[in-house]
Amino acid sequence: MPKVAGQPIAHDSAIAQVTGEARYIDDIPEIQGTRYAAPILSPVAHGKLHGLEIQGALAMPGVIRIITANDIVGDTMLATHLADEPIFALDHVAHIGQVLGLVIADSVMNARRAARKVTARITPLTPILDLDEAIAAESFVLPTVVLQRGSADQEIQSAAHQRGGEFTVGGQEHFYLEGQVALVVPQEQRQWLVYSSTQHPGEVQHWVSHALGVDQSKVRVECRRMGGGFGGKETQAGQMAVWAAIAAQTLSCPIKLRLDRDDDFLITGKRHPFLYRYTVGFDDQGRISGLRLMMAADCGFSADLSGPVADRAIFHCDNAYYLEHLHITSYRCKTNRQSHTAFRGFGGPQGMILIETIMGEIARTLGCDPLTVRKNNLYGITERNRTHYDMLIEDNILLPLLTQLEASSDYQSRRDEIRQWNQCASVTKRGIAITPVKFGISFTATHFNQAGALVHVYTDGSVLINHGGTEMGQGLHTKVCQIVADVLGLAFSQVSISASDTAKVANASATAASSGTDLNARAAEHAALEIRERLIDFISIKEKLPRDQIVFEDGRIKSSREDGPVFNQSFIDIVKLAYQNRVQLWSDGFYKTPKIHYDKHTLKGRPFFYFAYGAACTEVIIDTLTGENRITRVDILHDVGSSINPAIDIGQIEGGFIQGMGWLTTEELVWDAKGRLTTHAPSTYKIPAAGDTPDTINITLWSEPNREDNIFGSKAVGEPPFMLAISVWEALRDAVSQSDGGKRSAPQPAIQMNAPATPEQILRAVQTMAVS
Repeated sequence: MPKVAGQPIAHDSAIAQVTGEARYIDDIPEIQGTRYAAPILSPVAHGKLHGLEIQGALAMPGVIRIITANDIVGDTMLATHLADEPIFALDHVAHIGQVLGLVIADSVMNARRAARKVTARITPLTPILDLDEAIAAESFVLPTVVLQRGSADQEIQSAAHQRGGEFTVGGQEHFYLEGQVALVVPQEQRQWLVYSSTQHPGEVQHWVSHALGVDQSKVRVECRRMGGGFGGKETQAGQMAVWAAIAAQTLSCPIKLRLDRDDDFLITGKRHPFLYRYTVGFDDQGRISGLRLMMAADCGFSADLSGPVADRAIFHCDNAYYLEHLHITSYRCKTNRQSHTAFRGFGGPQGMILIETIMGEIARTLGCDPLTVRKNNLYGITERNRTHYDMLIEDNILLPLLTQLEASSDYQSRRDEIRQWNQCASVTKRGIAITPVKFGISFTATHFNQAGALVHVYTDGSVLINHGGTEMGQGLHTKVCQIVADVLGLAFSQVSISASDTAKVANASATAASSGTDLNARAAEHAALEIRERLIDFISIKEKLPRDQIVFEDGRIKSSREDGPVFNQSFIDIVKLAYQNRVQLWSDGFYKTPKIHYDKHTLKGRPFFYFAYGAACTEVIIDTLTGENRITRVDILHDVGSSINPAIDIGQIEGGFIQGMGWLTTEELVWDAKGRLTTHAPSTYKIPAAGDTPDTINITLWSEPNREDNIFGSKAVGEPPFMLAISVWEALRDAVSQSDGGKRSAPQPAIQMNAPATPEQILRAVQTMAVS
């Protein structure tokens, strides 16, 4: 029986992080001759670039060189799939904060001061900063996608009730604790060592080799850990490494580039802001008969990952609900803003919030409990169980999960009590909502669903693992070590892990899509199993034992039958003996996710291996005079399958929920009329702090293994909990709807509110309700 997997073991780096011993890129000792880079930024959102005035910068103390596109030996365009983003701006600029070049100096501060002295000669052009404007101008980074099933318009027109609406959801800054950073060190024979804070070392390797004009085998990328990523370091860590590598190649010396936090805000992309319009038809029970959706994503100036992000929004616009007649139009808009990128949930949150908002509006139209409407629209078990992208749902636990949370959170009695409160309270109003989550697990780019690993057993019995995944605080390395420890019957302390390194595992996929453990732990398990099989073969022959009687447990290898030959030796002794008999004590492992397939042109098929489920019940209180609000209680029931590490999984659920709460309440990105991001520092951009945490958070894990053959019977837990926070949005809208004390009869007017639901948004919504 497993002894290590399933236990709440502390994160492998926890003590080192608390004591400050954990090493990040900026902690790596710099060798003699290291120089420092700082970016030169465009002050204009859109314009023709004529050149740079650099004399003032060159005269600054410690300045060594200005690096521009003219210094690029390889391709001047980043090695993205569309090759639509220049490494440095060429003949035009596309957003405020676009990097025009680098200043190289003898210190970080000298480089940064000098970068501010560079003047760009730019003829301004009119920027596109509005999604409706982009649609009207047909300004897109990718073609528009239309997906339909059935006869949506016909069903809407013939439905007993119709409702339509429009709202926007803002972007979100990743706000990782460790900013974007890279250190590039030249090696002998035109080889390069790149230390990168990245979720995708393989892509950094590819991008750097492309820019330097060298083979990928000449570039080695290493990452021991990141101080947070959240998707912001899936692609966009690559730019830092490329910029530093070009400078290192030009000057033949090590180059470090660490972005100032304000520059990080201005340069890097965010979660994609979305504009929505919808029309829905439904019956007296709130069951949707037809739905037409328009989703417009603000992609920024280049495609980056906008295609798969917008696709996943399409895949998740159903969330937990069967939509028989559906028409979706998805615009991927090109604007003069930062190129938006991956963020936890990867389009899933933007899809789910739309359908959950619609469910709330249906309930207010009918004057019934929103949870009832949600239950009436759930996917079924034997029918009404095929998604709009043609995937059969075979593991549906939505209804029992929602029913259990409804009971454990005491939802119905609390809802009645809140209604009575709101009838009496004159200023403060409370709201409550339960919303479900059904999130597909796998990369929608099918070829990324593969992983490799190496496992080494040394003659002292210790084990070292290397795999292609990266650690950003989510506990991936810890879980992989737990799995390998169990395969070999060892204690957790006997298993260690090394930095993610392209020289060890080639062509590794990004650590993203919540699949880091699913892929890399399975690959490491396969490698460890191969070593175990070799040791079993060795012992079986040597001791004349049947192979099926040899077990590994408690640091020993022994016979499982007491009535047979006695065999019980330590793992260390057997390993030493195996080495002396020339038994291979290391192995590689590989894993590719089974069953998945889909047509990327029609968006039909099975893009996901399985679904992770969850639900959250959130209670809030608002001040109708100021719009101030507070989340008072959260109850969560979440499905992680058989948890490899309950402590880490609960931490992921808490963190995901709070981050999602920030997206929908406080984290407001504001661009001015010139395209300048005005919220570009902690002073103007507010992430949730300790004081924003709900007074009560109750988290329970759903007690059922994954029905698919996933590692340890577990389910992914990185992204799905983020969308539990949509219950916050719906609870706030519930409170706004009762701002008149619940005196208004059905149908209620639609709530006019955009996300994030800042105090200004809530106050405006309350005032609009009052005059409707």
